[in-house]
Amino acid sequence: MLRLAGEQVESLFDEALPIEVRELPHDLARLDELLSDPALLAPIAERWEASARDRGRPTIAMTLFVRLMVVKQRSGWGYETLVKEVSDSFHLRRFVGVSVTASVPHESTIRKLAGRLGPEIVDEITRVLIDKAVRERRFSARAMRVDSTVVESDVRWPSDAALALDATRRLAREGARLEGLIGAGAQHVVDRSRAAGKRLRLIGRTVGRRLGQTGGARAQVLKLTGETGQLVSRSIREARRLAAQARATARGRGAQRKLHAAERLEHSADQAETVARQITQRLAGEKITDRLVSLADPDARPIGKGKLGKRYEFGYVFQLAELTANTRRGARGLILPAATQIGSPNENELLPATAAELTRLGLIPREVALDGGFSPPASQATLPDSTLFIAGRQQPPTRRPRKRLASYRNGCEGRISHLKRRYGLRRSRLRGHPGARTWVGWGILAYNLDTLSIRTG
Repeated sequence: MLRLAGEQVESLFDEALPIEVRELPHDLARLDELLSDPALLAPIAERWEASARDRGRPTIAMTLFVRLMVVKQRSGWGYETLVKEVSDSFHLRRFVGVSVTASVPHESTIRKLAGRLGPEIVDEITRVLIDKAVRERRFSARAMRVDSTVVESDVRWPSDAALALDATRRLAREGARLEGLIGAGAQHVVDRSRAAGKRLRLIGRTVGRRLGQTGGARAQVLKLTGETGQLVSRSIREARRLAAQARATARGRGAQRKLHAAERLEHSADQAETVARQITQRLAGEKITDRLVSLADPDARPIGKGKLGKRYEFGYVFQLAELTANTRRGARGLILPAATQIGSPNENELLPATAAELTRLGLIPREVALDGGFSPPASQATLPDSTLFIAGRQQPPTRRPRKRLASYRNGCEGRISHLKRRYGLRRSRLRGHPGARTWVGWGILAYNLDTLSIRTG
């Protein structure tokens, strides 16, 4: 059941507290003023499913949830640490709206709500905040700088053998669940994770440490990887036979549970088949496009950015656009909801989505600073009403504007670093592309709130 408003924060115990405890620090007080606007919760009230408004168990107030997520992104805490720190702090309790005598929501409640609300609602709250800044706080979007960055997924460095190990383990686990539902006579999915793990250890220890990077070592790596692919293929055949058996015997009581379990097993088999196909292509020396790098986060992709210390990153590309009131050094502005796609899109593929955000908000920046990865004709066609500066490709003819816009564009690199260090955009802890969009959306919202609190402080 949806709840927009929380309970009363003040209690009789507050009268006994010192005034320093009852009053919020300056930064939290300014954030509290911004978040007190009921318009920020309007996107949640409008888009929450109708069935959740009057059915189900009561959940926490949405204003409490939004404030907890803002604290989380500003601090970098995990869900469990967030609950502990808020429970132990009078100031944080008062900021999020939890009285001294009440208990802070369980971390699983916050985590599940973050996934359920999704990225669209968070982006809409960000748009409402930017519109509020333009209308009520005299924020002028004179200039904009745009650049893309990789937000890493929460996965380990992938290898074909490690993916094969994960695939065999998952198929065995899902198969065991389905076998328990079918009962006697069910097709068995053999757990080949031990055999796959043995080959993975041989690749990492024996071959990697003793033989180095010789030709013989590479041949043994390919041989062992091919063996893991064969193990996966056998598990796939058994899993598909078991799923077909479950669908054929799904009659009467418990039929839906069998069908749902069979569907999960088929989905796992499809992912495992992708792993087996990648291993076959690698052995044949074929180029692998749209590579799967994780079974836990199947949307993540390898992205090459040409960095010396990290040639490839695994995750998602997000295009960040910052609106500022001027182009002076140290300018700090508001960031639009980030544009993104699965894979490794180039800059101009994401720019139309950024331009659509400007149109939705009714903003037309006079100057737009871009890096050299943007194409001048395509960028000018996407942003026809703005003067474009593209580093090394399209610049003003005079020296002073050229130097000013070059310095302004360079600040985008520092802003991205700031967002990664301070607001959690270095790595998404939510799985899948929607999870990464949600994670980045909360980080952008927290940054924009801090920006407005600084402007009004």
